[in-house]
Amino acid sequence: MTSSAGTPIELVTTVYSKLAKNVALGRKRLNRPLTLTEKILINHLCKPAKQELERSRSYADFNPDRVAMQDATAQMALLQFMTAGLPTTAVPSTVHCDHLILAKSGARIDMGVAIDTNKEVYDFLRSVSAKYGVGFWGPGSGIIHQVVLEHYAFPGGMMIGTDSHTPNAGGLGMIAIGVGGADAVDVMTGFPFNVRWPKVIGVKLTGSLSGWSSPKDVILEVARVLTVEGGTGAVIEYFGDGADTISATGKATICNMGAEIGATCSVFGYDVQMSDYLRATDRTEIAAEADKVAEHLRPDDGALYDKMIEIDLSSLKPLINGPHTPDLAHRVGSGVAKAAAENNWPLEISSALIGSCTNSSYEDITRAASVARFAASKGLKAKTELLITPGSEQIRATIERDGLLADLEAIGATVLANACGPCIGQWDRSKEITEKSNTIVSSFNRNFPKRNDGSANTLSFVTSPDTVIALALAGRLDFDPITDTITAPDGSQVSLAAPLGEVLPKNGYDAGAETFIAPPSDGSDIEVVVDPTSERLQLLEPFEKWDGNDFIYMPVLMKAKGKCTTDHISAAGPWLKFRGHLENISGNLFAGAVNAFTGDVGEGFDKIDGQVRSYPEIARHYSDNNTQWCAIGDQNYGEGSSREHAAMEPRYRGACAIFARSFARIHETNLKKQGIVPLTFADPKDYDLVGENDTISVRGMPPVPDQPVRCIVHKRGGNDIEFFASHTFSPEQVKWFIAGSALNVVREKVKKSKK
Repeated sequence: MTSSAGTPIELVTTVYSKLAKNVALGRKRLNRPLTLTEKILINHLCKPAKQELERSRSYADFNPDRVAMQDATAQMALLQFMTAGLPTTAVPSTVHCDHLILAKSGARIDMGVAIDTNKEVYDFLRSVSAKYGVGFWGPGSGIIHQVVLEHYAFPGGMMIGTDSHTPNAGGLGMIAIGVGGADAVDVMTGFPFNVRWPKVIGVKLTGSLSGWSSPKDVILEVARVLTVEGGTGAVIEYFGDGADTISATGKATICNMGAEIGATCSVFGYDVQMSDYLRATDRTEIAAEADKVAEHLRPDDGALYDKMIEIDLSSLKPLINGPHTPDLAHRVGSGVAKAAAENNWPLEISSALIGSCTNSSYEDITRAASVARFAASKGLKAKTELLITPGSEQIRATIERDGLLADLEAIGATVLANACGPCIGQWDRSKEITEKSNTIVSSFNRNFPKRNDGSANTLSFVTSPDTVIALALAGRLDFDPITDTITAPDGSQVSLAAPLGEVLPKNGYDAGAETFIAPPSDGSDIEVVVDPTSERLQLLEPFEKWDGNDFIYMPVLMKAKGKCTTDHISAAGPWLKFRGHLENISGNLFAGAVNAFTGDVGEGFDKIDGQVRSYPEIARHYSDNNTQWCAIGDQNYGEGSSREHAAMEPRYRGACAIFARSFARIHETNLKKQGIVPLTFADPKDYDLVGENDTISVRGMPPVPDQPVRCIVHKRGGNDIEFFASHTFSPEQVKWFIAGSALNVVREKVKKSKK
């Protein structure tokens, strides 16, 4: 299906044409008022009158309106799609080149290096997009979520995206869910998106933000309350009079970081803020259509929530969260100062960064620039490195035209390319800085160890763009812009003026350079070439179907202690270059995991020959010897990114099952999609049963929905210990396991549909 640079009005009117009828059907079926989440989901059900709607239990099939992929994940998603045998995608789809640009010297030089270094990958993505009817946003376009917000998101719509921060589009009232590439392939091939019906957590906002408080502080507070696991299996729905005071881009900031609390996605109800943003971004027709059905694009009075949180925006104070986890919240100033003293965190800031998909809107930049402008008038400059990442080419062109980049550069800022850059580890920093403990502050979303620059010595804190500017001017983590002063060159004490922002540019947005390539109407003659000797791209072979046997005496390749995020399982940074080559990227498998037996990082005990090796080497050794194995995670295993490589790599190297105390939603689904069995210890204490030399058997395969699985720990020279593990397989997902992967099921369906 051909994609253009924007959502066609026909798609929107089709969605809205059935909305009132399906909302009425939902109220009748559930016999109560509906949340906005339920309205949108019911309207996108394949069979609204027949499918089960029980929260946290029912699995449902949906027809999303579109698919979005960033370049790092698009490689594997499109390599999978190529094997399906279809001439074009079944729904509008886009690829966005934002992940492969390394931040080092500044926008112009970094972009030139990226285009040269990644030519093979960009050429592949451009040609495969053209062949299969996918819209292509080239390097320099901007970060996928900002571009989607500017061009494709619409109230009441539903989309999936191969990036965990896809929920950014909730800022325009859209159910937007981060998924792995296999889910994207399902939808692109015309099959339903299958997911468990979510719980709905309501966040009631009252009052209004003022002074140094910003939308970023709302989600930092929600993260503090819910923690990184509190949103798992739920949609976070924001409502209340306070919600209507927040701009559409501010709403997007809040929804974006819902990924950090494990939420399926986050959403706000339609209001005038969204209408204004749609009109400002040349989508007046969509705004007019949304206005007609506005009552159905907001929750009903008396809507039922599984949990409620209430936040008074008028009393919300600026927060800064970190390090190492996005839910560790501190009050700016005294709060973080106290924690820093207790934990011996360096107070001197080594770098301050503004931008990312979370905070790079026009409003964000105007607020930051207002602080910079005031500071410059007093002779102040940043006391640390200050890096600015525009979220899109449209934002870059607009803030340059309006003099905002000049305001930031006047205090010493360096402007980076319109890309993810340091937010995802694409940042080349001096070893003189990273070899010792150092503190950075950013307006990003994720701050796990090694996340930004690959160094475990870097302590990363997330906060709002205006607070980042204030801290950069002070040069210290413990600075409070509300109460503290900065000494100017003339010796005077300067109190920073509170930030002032403009929600939308008075002179409209400047589109900047043209970076979108629409696919041809017929791409059937286009040849997609993958060099068999390439180090960056590799055609995929289907995984083998289940052999019909239980998993017996599996060695435990890795048992993780503490956080084991997708960054620990399949690191980003320099490994991004191998995202299209499954064999090569498997060289990072579990490289960041902490060995629960020894405390070492990335290495363990090879059960075949008794040698200590890196986890990637052990995995390759087991695979070469056809040894089936398992791994064990701790709490919220697979937290973080949507990257399916963290599931494909273990499968490629022979993993059969992954045990954990609990799983992050996206990663658990990705494991099932690739034919691995994710099992949760029925008793979390059973995690402690497994020793370094033990093996594990899993009986009763395939997994039976709603029934626990019997497992056995075989102790070397000791008695066996039986325990039970739970799982979340639906009947349809059991078919994935039996076939060897969900993609194998899709391939068979496509073959049958052609007969």
